[in-house]
Amino acid sequence: MRKLKTVLLFGLLIGVSIAQNPMDFLSPEIKRVGMKLACLCGSCRNSVGDCTMIACGYAFPARQKIKQLQTMGASDQNIAGRFVKEQGKKALIEPETTGFGLLGWLMPGFAIALGLIALGVYIKRFRAPMPAPALPVPSEQLAEYEVTAAKQLDGMEK
Repeated sequence: MRKLKTVLLFGLLIGVSIAQNPMDFLSPEIKRVGMKLACLCGSCRNSVGDCTMIACGYAFPARQKIKQLQTMGASDQNIAGRFVKEQGKKALIEPETTGFGLLGWLMPGFAIALGLIALGVYIKRFRAPMPAPALPVPSEQLAEYEVTAAKQLDGMEK
């Protein structure tokens, strides 16, 4: 009986293994191209190469298309260009490094620099001034002030 259970379990494992789709396993060639393309399913912000959604409505067909184009001999650049031609520039995971796309790469650095400059100006402008160090007053000058203060006090009391 135990041997029968083992054989049935082994048969079940073989059946499940055969039923898997070979496209579910991502080859390095497909992943290399997929990492340049954005997953446009609307549910994630991943690339086609690393989208982990099971049966993703965009990444799964895109991987199949990449595989088909690679078997036809298309280069990585041609495959990415084909996706851009069909979907527009949104098909790319990263903006281009020319023209207006270059602004997308430079703006974070400019924003950080501008923020640091503004922070420095704010700190410099609104920082409380340091109190002047107290200098010792000579005793004869101090005596003069005490006499003057005493006269003024007497004048206020009258």
